[in-house]
Amino acid sequence: MEIKLGETNRLHVVKQVPFGYYLDGGPVHGEILLPANEVQGDVTLYAEIDVFLYLDQEERLIATMRRPLAQVGDFAFLEVAWVNNFGAFLNWGLLKDLFVPFREQKMKMVKGRSYIVHIHLDDESSRIMASAKVERYLCDGMPPYRIGDEVEALVWQKTDLGFKVIVDNAWPGLIYDSGVFRDLHTGDCVRAYIDKVREDGKIDVALSRHGQNGVHDFSSILLDYIRDHAGYCPLGDKSPAEDIALTFGVSKKVFKKAVGDLYRQRLITISEDGLRLVQGDTAS
Repeated sequence: MEIKLGETNRLHVVKQVPFGYYLDGGPVHGEILLPANEVQGDVTLYAEIDVFLYLDQEERLIATMRRPLAQVGDFAFLEVAWVNNFGAFLNWGLLKDLFVPFREQKMKMVKGRSYIVHIHLDDESSRIMASAKVERYLCDGMPPYRIGDEVEALVWQKTDLGFKVIVDNAWPGLIYDSGVFRDLHTGDCVRAYIDKVREDGKIDVALSRHGQNGVHDFSSILLDYIRDHAGYCPLGDKSPAEDIALTFGVSKKVFKKAVGDLYRQRLITISEDGLRLVQGDTAS
């Protein structure tokens, strides 16, 4: 049995005691305590349950049914709960906060502020900790993507070119300013698309698909929006790009192409005050 510290494990409940339950940790770890205050929902003796394993204040292996905001191997945007002479401690949804030693901080962390960090097991102590020096934990080499692939992007930091992002919790990427049509902030997790994979392995990411496939994708979204809003959309060709981006998260160019696509299919009519569903088209 492989026990993974800092991750979710599925373990058998082997004993109930007044202060909680004991779980089977195998021959290496023996019985692992699930304290009563860490139980969520019903627990049945001898059942298999999903628990997160971490070390308590006395560095003992402990189980919880709480779900942390991130696990070992994840990049996450976490808030500093408190600091002391050894480092900062982040709120990650558990009773024991997550430690970031000074050596793993790019700048001195401040209580109440949030930072992008990587969560890992320390090589020396085998304790769970976090690092703000996320570059060292990003994958290198050639990413396994094709143009147009849908990905999840964690907004990392603003640069002169745009926004650095972490793609699928693994790869460094960049969204250029020219492709940003809505507010983005560090810590935002957004759906995005691979725009280009360069020869050096660097990834360009877009917030919407380019080309005709992207137009067709958004055409469907726009049509659904009109149907869901009593057959009417107040935006049109003359609407400000900011209003379009705020409502749909796409550029005005993509919006106009989708409008033209729906109009050619005779699914909508266009007027000065917006778009309307052709009478009789009520499909969902």
